This record gives sequence, C-alpha cells and structure tokens, in this order.
Amino acid sequence: MDVVRPGFLPGSDRSREEMEALQREIAAAASFGDDFEFDVADLELADSPVDEPTAADSVSEQTALTAGDAPVVVGVDQAFVGDDYSVSAAVAIRGGRVIERAAGRAALQFPYVPGLLSFREGDAIVDALESLSVEPDVLVLDGSGRIHFRQAGIATHVGVLFDVPAVGVAKNLLCGTPRDPFDDPLPEGARVAIEADDSMDAPEGTVVGYAYQSRQYPNPQQRHVNPLIVSPGHRVSAETAVDVVAATCTGYKLPAPTRLADRYADDLKD
Repeated sequence: MDVVRPGFLPGSDRSREEMEALQREIAAAASFGDDFEFDVADLELADSPVDEPTAADSVSEQTALTAGDAPVVVGVDQAFVGDDYSVSAAVAIRGGRVIERAAGRAALQFPYVPGLLSFREGDAIVDALESLSVEPDVLVLDGSGRIHFRQAGIATHVGVLFDVPAVGVAKNLLCGTPRDPFDDPLPEGARVAIEADDSMDAPEGTVVGYAYQSRQYPNPQQRHVNPLIVSPGHRVSAETAVDVVAATCTGYKLPAPTRLADRYADDLKD
C-alpha cells in the first residue's frame, strides 16, 4: 500500500495544539459517506477465516485463484513492548482465507493521551500497511473513527492517509451520546445510534456511529458481553460501518479481521 497524503503522516514531533489542528484537517478531508465499489454482502464470513500464511508469507497464486474476486478486508491492531516501541499487525482476508500478514514496528515517542492515539501508534501502523502487497477494499482498525472529539480517530487518520475505506471498532465510548441508553445488556444484533454531543466538532445530534452488540450470552442478566463501538473512518457511512463489522463477526465479540490481527500482534511481541 502507498501513502496518498504524506502531509497527514502521524509524526509525534508536533505540539499538542499542532496535532489537534492536523486532526481537524484530516476530518475535513474525510468522507463519512459510502464511496466504494464492493458489495458488503461479499464480506460475509460464515466461519473464522482459514489462517494459511506464515508471518513471512504474502498472497499465493493458488490462494488468489481460490478467493476469486472477493473483496479484501484488512484488520489492523497494535501491541506494545514495554515503553520502548509498538508493533502493528495487518491481516488481509479474502474469500474466507487469510491471504497475507504484514508487520510494522516503531519507537514509542509520545505518551497515551485520549484523542491523540494515532500519534502514538500511527507510525507502526503505517509501517505495516506499507508492507502489504495486496490492496485492501476496506480496513477495519482497533480504535475509533468519527466517534472522536475532532472526528479524526485512528481509523479516520489511517483511512484518509491511504485514501482507503476504513472502519473503527472500539471497546469503549470515547465521546458522543447514545440515542438510547445501553446500561442494561443488549440482545445480540442490536444497534444503538451514537449522536455527536457538545464535546465533539460534529454538529450536535449527528449520528457518528453505533453501539453494536456482536455477541451475547443466552442469559445476559447473569453474564453479558458489552457492545462494540463502531464508527466510520473514511469513505463509509455509519450504517455501512456496522454492516461491515456484522458481516465479519464469526461467533466472537470482535470481528475476525481485528481478532486475527490482535493475535498476530501478540506474536510479534515475542
């Protein structure tokens, strides 16, 4: 993959004010409407993808022929090795098979600050995605997209940087207000709209994403799974972002692309 907008590279040598200003530029460049050519239904995974390649493998001719013209979805997740550096894992899935993995690594030069995650983890993500030989149809990243104070979470930053459709999948709500409360456990498949509030740059009341209940136990009052927080990163709408996640969940809480990327990121720490 090639970086399309190098001016948006997440270098950490900026002041906090400069980082926030850059995020607003990224948000202005982002598209939160559907702008892609694949059919989301073609992303549907019935089972967990067959995990074929080793860490050093790229897409093989036989795998490409088997997958046909199915769209490529790439999951991205990160892990940390102490306070020294971060590793990023990108796992490409096509036609129910893992066709390629790519790894990235970068020194940690910026502390964790809510809302500025891409400046801490972005260099490793860029390193991993630039190593991919396949072109993704859509990226699914561990983190927020438009559900962000300045509408530029890590999924938006990376999506705009590479100009690729991107979806953010977070485990916690960073900002915004649920249209309906989800203090009580939600049934599997439920979607609750998240609206922009006065903590965000987006117009108040705008639907910026969804809480999506990807999995739930039969008796949620006794034991339950919390919903995922899904938001568009770039070139997808809020509704389509949830459709992408729903299509790629295979009986687990996390969608398969980021679940496999999480596993690979843990392997990279060793």
